[in-house]
Amino acid sequence: MERPLTSTGLRRPDGTPVRVLVVDDEPDLTDVLSGVLRYEGWTVRTAATGAAARVQARDLRPDAIVLDWMLPDTDGITLLRELRDTLPGVCVLFLTARDAVEDRIAGITAGGDDYVTKPFSLEEVVARLRGLLRRAGMARDPGGAALSFADLVMEEEAREVTRGGTVLELSPTEFELLRYLMRNPRRVLSKAQILDRVWSYDFGGQAHVVELYISYLRKKIDAGRVPLIHTVRGAGYVLKEPR
Repeated sequence: MERPLTSTGLRRPDGTPVRVLVVDDEPDLTDVLSGVLRYEGWTVRTAATGAAARVQARDLRPDAIVLDWMLPDTDGITLLRELRDTLPGVCVLFLTARDAVEDRIAGITAGGDDYVTKPFSLEEVVARLRGLLRRAGMARDPGGAALSFADLVMEEEAREVTRGGTVLELSPTEFELLRYLMRNPRRVLSKAQILDRVWSYDFGGQAHVVELYISYLRKKIDAGRVPLIHTVRGAGYVLKEPR
């Protein structure tokens, strides 16, 4: 599991940090995951049991809960139903080693908003939480966040990309792929990481789709210009300035 190297600046509508409660009885996992979420600038509490989670939820009033399916004193679904009574709008992301379709349906039916199976990438968990919080209106990018690298600029809220002042027309998938690269400048991203982040669990294809979309992006971003998207043979792709 990797630690993302950049923060998106996602905040609550009132400008205060996003609040997240991580509920899992694996201390190594909660330590690493809570550290990554704090790196996003978010306020994070942890709990290893259902009883502790109830106390922390009452105190923190979280915007999102990362919830393990099985806990020492209860199960995630039962706990979720209890927490929904006092936190009806909270976003809930289930973590579980159970990946059967029936389990996923049970979690969503019980009120979970999304579902990630162990082992998972930290980047995926953060990305899922960002998406849930935005869709629920629980968080936003202050002032309409913009990403920039060299002469490449992405206005995330307007979903507009320019290079050297020229507007580039990107498909939704191309936009998400470029956004991932721009959030991780000078960091080599493997095909597996890109698949995980851009296509998520809904995509059942192989890594060749990454090569295909990287080629699409290069034609729009780099054609006739100094290239910014580079291949690192045997490792992946990186957004960086040429030497």
